Amino acid sequence: MKPGLSLRVSQHLALTPQLQQSIKLLQLSTLELSQEVGQMLDDNPFLEQVQDDVPREEFGLDQADAPVPQSEREAEIAPDFAANYTESAGATSQNNDEITPLTAQDEPSWDGDGTHDMSGDEGEWGGDAKARANNVATDDEPDATELARTQESLQDHLHRQALGLRLSPEDQSALRFLIESLNEDGYLEEPLAELAQGLQPVDEEQLEELMHHLTVAHALLKTLEPIGVGAQNLAECMSLQLRAQLSDSQTGDGGAAPDEHQQTIIKLALRICDHPMDLLARRDVRRLMQLCGGTDAQTREAIALIARLEPKPARRFVSVERNIVIPDVLVSKVGNGAIARFRVVLNPDVMPRLRVHDIYANALKLHKGGGTDVANYAALQQRLQEARWFIKNIQQRFDTILRVSNAIVDRQKNFFMHGELAMRPLVLREIADELGLHESTISRVTTAKYMATPFGTFELKYFFGSGLGTESGGNASSTAVRALIKQFIAAESAKKPLSDNQLSEMLKEQGIECARRTVAKYREGLKIATASLRKDL
Repeated sequence: MKPGLSLRVSQHLALTPQLQQSIKLLQLSTLELSQEVGQMLDDNPFLEQVQDDVPREEFGLDQADAPVPQSEREAEIAPDFAANYTESAGATSQNNDEITPLTAQDEPSWDGDGTHDMSGDEGEWGGDAKARANNVATDDEPDATELARTQESLQDHLHRQALGLRLSPEDQSALRFLIESLNEDGYLEEPLAELAQGLQPVDEEQLEELMHHLTVAHALLKTLEPIGVGAQNLAECMSLQLRAQLSDSQTGDGGAAPDEHQQTIIKLALRICDHPMDLLARRDVRRLMQLCGGTDAQTREAIALIARLEPKPARRFVSVERNIVIPDVLVSKVGNGAIARFRVVLNPDVMPRLRVHDIYANALKLHKGGGTDVANYAALQQRLQEARWFIKNIQQRFDTILRVSNAIVDRQKNFFMHGELAMRPLVLREIADELGLHESTISRVTTAKYMATPFGTFELKYFFGSGLGTESGGNASSTAVRALIKQFIAAESAKKPLSDNQLSEMLKEQGIECARRTVAKYREGLKIATASLRKDL
């Protein structure tokens, strides 16, 4: 083939660093944004966090309602940034095959694209929030890690009880070993023989000695509080608790006379625990009557007694991770009756107060340098522009969240007036069309962003839901249908709980077409058990 030269005109889409950063910041949660701000404060000397109020850039809501340029709307859907929330803007652009890599002429530049004037006042936007230190807790604020450490663990609780037992050093060591071998529910899952083998005895005699000490320690462990700890399975855990109740009833708790009927029920419950637990799970009263020799009423009472026991003795010692949700948007009601309206504001506590460092910016402006300083000056100038764009992108992020939140409140006004039963169907496209944005942008805005309402704090995605057909030809929100199912179940008879088919028929009476399988899916999503398990014996 003969080589030659040719000219070709083509168009390709290249995301500028500013737009990449804007999309990245938009999809971050509040915590992730705080970490990103902290990282930028450490990396960029031209950026500082301030205590006082600073002027707001003329870049926000006043200009936010302007039509979005077609080029930016096309750029919104170019990369799939939602696939990985922690991915950097540079890595994202490299992984997207639809975007042409930047050439040497297109290398990242923070000088702007000409659409906004970057000169002027160096003071930047920060909101009305009281400034907080950059990820640094003050001495007056308790640290979350320290608070978590103050909770006593199951092992510490058991070790403290073991100190009151007069044991030989060998039995004391064996008891300590078994306590440390318990799982988070308080069960000793491994058999004693396997635990003894794990200690690697040198001969059979030492193995027998280990088994003796472990057996003694295991028997002592099952006498400690909470009752049921040290059991090797659920049936044994239940039996330990029932035997403790039987002992109390035989001795007369608090000086009262022994209750013979209660003893009969406890003994029957013990016999039930000796049989396969799946019979108890299915509440097979007839089969349990045949196996355990109790009457129908006694068997039901024994099953109810077992249901009140604690299947996880260590539940109260488990350190539960508490995730505190900080809302990004606050909604409050203004006025009453027909003139009532809802005011939507950004939460000032989550808005970082940033500005360009005046001293460094002015020093750079006065000293342009020459000769060998030209390269250093250009690098510092780029860092200054990067700081300005970072502030503007954060401002644009919150402006977009506020615009979307206002649109949601307008669409779901009935929810804010009457609760989730009045929720209407809503999809992302409706908000996108109203605001002139793309659905992907609305999806990023509504993910991991929260709104505080008079009915509680909800993720913005909560207000979006599919619609179910009604007899009138309209649609009912799936969220409202879930709330209606929950209401039906809360009002049902404990003796005759509603089945999924009955719930479907009740919804049809309300004019909502909802199949039984859909009802079952919604019920499972609400973490509500089936009718057979909700039935009161």
